[in-house]
Amino acid sequence: MLIIGEKLSIIAKRVREAMLKKDKGPIQEIATRQWKEGSGMIDANIGPAEDGGEELMQWMVTTIQEIVPLPICLDTTNAKAIEAGLKIHNNQWGRPLINSTSNDPERFPILELAAKYNSQVIGLTVGKGGLPADAEERAAIAAEIMARAMEYGVPLEDLYLDPLVLQIATSQDHARKVIEALKMFREMNDPPMKTVVGLSNISNGCPKHVRPILNKYYFIMLMNAGLTAAIADAHEMAEAMQEKNVIDDVLSGKKIDDSKKMAEITKTIDVIMGKTLYAHSYLEM
Repeated sequence: MLIIGEKLSIIAKRVREAMLKKDKGPIQEIATRQWKEGSGMIDANIGPAEDGGEELMQWMVTTIQEIVPLPICLDTTNAKAIEAGLKIHNNQWGRPLINSTSNDPERFPILELAAKYNSQVIGLTVGKGGLPADAEERAAIAAEIMARAMEYGVPLEDLYLDPLVLQIATSQDHARKVIEALKMFREMNDPPMKTVVGLSNISNGCPKHVRPILNKYYFIMLMNAGLTAAIADAHEMAEAMQEKNVIDDVLSGKKIDDSKKMAEITKTIDVIMGKTLYAHSYLEM
């Protein structure tokens, strides 16, 4: 399982301020912590970066790789910024990953960059028409992205399919559909396709104390469905792996001695699978 450290995002106030000031300190501190907590790659999310994106991405890549011997996930919708980052990426630490192409024609050029720079790339299973309705639509979009990747000269082993995790607070039924889509993706190629999710999207908008619970249990459920990579908090994922045997026991219908933990896991699984409606207070209900 590849954990792509998620903490260097322009959405976070501290990171955004560091990017604006070109202050290496916070960026390198966060990147180092993610590395030591178990990340195998660092996500550098600079947002749309319409102005100065090329310079910013290059600054982020060099700032991170100065002290952390890991490859970078180049996370932006700015294709020029992606190429700028690819040009100076230190491949000694591993091959970069582009986040992302999709079924939107505007994102097709990303595959050209992946082929040109021998980069890995994420294929987000969404198109110009909007969000996929179910697992079957995600699989259909995935098949089109796979075919297009081969047309552009990107080997399928360099493509990560992303089934698009949505907020459980507003799109509860999609939590289960993503699990179903992952299982379908595994059947679409031999060897099975690599897969990735933006894990914390599941808990976006949820109360602070609920977020790590949803993240960890959903991660184990996705992992059991065949997930191979996650853009996530490495510390949370390490905790999830420590609890995996207990979570798997509950998933299989077994009872565990810790009744409080049993209730927490059971209630969270039921919400993820749509057996009960999500509410911010679901753990107390």
